[in-house]
Amino acid sequence: MLQPKKTKFRRMQKGRMKGLAQRGNQLAFGSFGIKSLESAWITGRQIEAARQAIVRYMKREGQIWIRIFPDKPITKKPAEVRMGKGKGSPEGFVAPVTPGRILFEAEGVPMDVAKEALRLGAQKLPITTKFIVRRDYTETSN
Repeated sequence: MLQPKKTKFRRMQKGRMKGLAQRGNQLAFGSFGIKSLESAWITGRQIEAARQAIVRYMKREGQIWIRIFPDKPITKKPAEVRMGKGKGSPEGFVAPVTPGRILFEAEGVPMDVAKEALRLGAQKLPITTKFIVRRDYTETSN
């Protein structure tokens, strides 16, 4: 499961996810990708489930890149605890995702294989996504 090796602080404020992605919104490595259309917190488990689905469909051909990393600690208080008494203990890590962010990229497989693999991976994520192709992509470049 993805999580940072060490963090500077154990707890973090929630913050707000308004606006569009300012960075990570262009294909950088592969010819195909999935782009988020909504804001959400994506956990390390969800990223790993999507990665496994993509790799399994591509039959270990080509290459994939994960463009998000869960580095935001999420806290939770135990069940049936009264209000107050401080912030809860860290429970796990999430990656805040805003609309326009590239989540996964793929390369080295035909377009129809990449489209289906990324579709299967997108089903494991809690947001709606869109399949995108590099602007200068041609089918013969594979």
